[in-house]
Order: sequence, then structure tokens, then C-alpha cells
Amino acid sequence: MIHLYTICWNEERMLPFFFRHYDQWVDRYVIYDDNSTDATLEMLHARPRVEVRALVRSVPDSFVLSAQAIYNSCWKESRGAADWVIITDIDEHLYHPDLAAYLMACKRSGVTAVPALGYNMISDTFPQGGQHLCELVLRGEPAVSMSKLSLFDPDRLTKTNYAVGRHSAEPKGKVRYPKEDRLLNLHFKRLGLDYVIARYRLLATKRGTRDRANKWGYQYDRTAEKLAESYAARQAHAFDVIAAGERAAQKHLEPRWWRPRWRPVNKMNSSPAAR
Repeated sequence: MIHLYTICWNEERMLPFFFRHYDQWVDRYVIYDDNSTDATLEMLHARPRVEVRALVRSVPDSFVLSAQAIYNSCWKESRGAADWVIITDIDEHLYHPDLAAYLMACKRSGVTAVPALGYNMISDTFPQGGQHLCELVLRGEPAVSMSKLSLFDPDRLTKTNYAVGRHSAEPKGKVRYPKEDRLLNLHFKRLGLDYVIARYRLLATKRGTRDRANKWGYQYDRTAEKLAESYAARQAHAFDVIAAGERAAQKHLEPRWWRPRWRPVNKMNSSPAAR
């Protein structure tokens, strides 16, 4: 039994991909909607496995801190009801070529928390529907900020202690990580430059005064020119993450916050052609 918790706002374009991916494993969704004005709510209410809740800003001047509070507490209601909990964003897809078998192996070996190695995926244009995003958008690059604790056993953890943005965590309880990292967190935000620019403009409107004071979500205020420069640079360094298979996990270049002594044995060749 797997429960998934997430926050959602005006995600009508991403939701079909999100459900196509997670419906393979997730038995129950709890989705906190932040006053969506597009077709999001209609799409959510049409799905029997989804419980929609209104997102309440417990910190009125900060979306980031309000989200942090939700993610650090919502999963506790799954104790005694779910084998695993997923905490994620709509544009984050946890990936393993055989996730069901992998989780069974984790359970047998006593693993209670499964961090995922982050990859920022990128495409030239927004993909057409009908397939999984990991079949349509293959290229990406390692991203330390997207390496997150997104999957764990709610009966074994007492606290997640997520940092802002869930970019790291200090879980408490009976915490046992896999000996080797195999789970990926594929971040599908960069699905065409036009989509990114439009989405960033929307997300910028959600930043509260405290978010701006702390520069949380500062990237959403970048100019179209700066976003275009960044997009081109990311495309130049991207490689086929899916084709890389286990190498994408074994030789992920970024440090891993849950393994402070970890060092890559050999680095992947930085040449996109070699990748």
C-alpha cells in the first residue's frame, strides 16, 4: 500500500503525466490544492483515488514555509495504513525500472527511507500526451537540489525534518537507507522554454513577503533572456538519463546529503556525446 502527498496549483498540463506515472503504484493520493483556477480541480475530483484538500497557509506571508509545514506533518496519518509514503511535487517523477520489485527488496532488507537522486530533465518543446514522460523526455543533468527524501516507511520514521523546498532532510526514528542508491527523482519542469517562462511567471505570484526576503523561489523572477541562457546551457550538458540506466545512479556527480562521506568512484565523462 502506497500513499502519496503533494501540493498542486494550476497543473492541468502536467496532471495527465503525473497520474499516468504514479497510478502504477499509488493506492491513495492526498493533494493540497492552492486555489487552482484552470481545469485542475475538475481533473482531481474525477479520480476516485484522490482526496482533494484546500491548502491553508499556516504561515500567511510564506508559501515556502507553509508547504514545509504540510510536508513535515501530512504523512503521519498514513501510519498503520501504508507500507510506503511518497512526498513529491507534481513535476517530480520517482523513477526505477522496476519500482515495485525494488521496494519489495527494500522492505525485505529493512530499509525504511529511500532518498532519490535528482535529475533536471529538459526538452525542446512541451511533449504530447499518451505516454510516460520518462519515455518522451530522456535527457537531463544531475541536480543536487532535487536529490530528496521522497519515499519512506511512515511506521518507522518519527520526523522528516524537511528543509525548505524539501531539498534535504534530517529524518528521525528507525532510519535505514539502502546500501546503494538506485532511485531517481526526475524533475520535469523544463519542458520547452516557452512553458518554463510562462510557468515561472505564474509561480512568482505565489511568493510571499517572507519568501522574497529570504530569496526563496528567486529563480521565478528571472528575465526571459536569463532563462533562455540557462536553458541553452542545461541543454548543452544534458545526456540520456534513461539510457544510462544504473550508471545514472551509481555515478551521479552531486554530493548526497544523506551520505556525508560519499564520494563518486569515477565521474561520468562530462561530454554530452560520451553520455
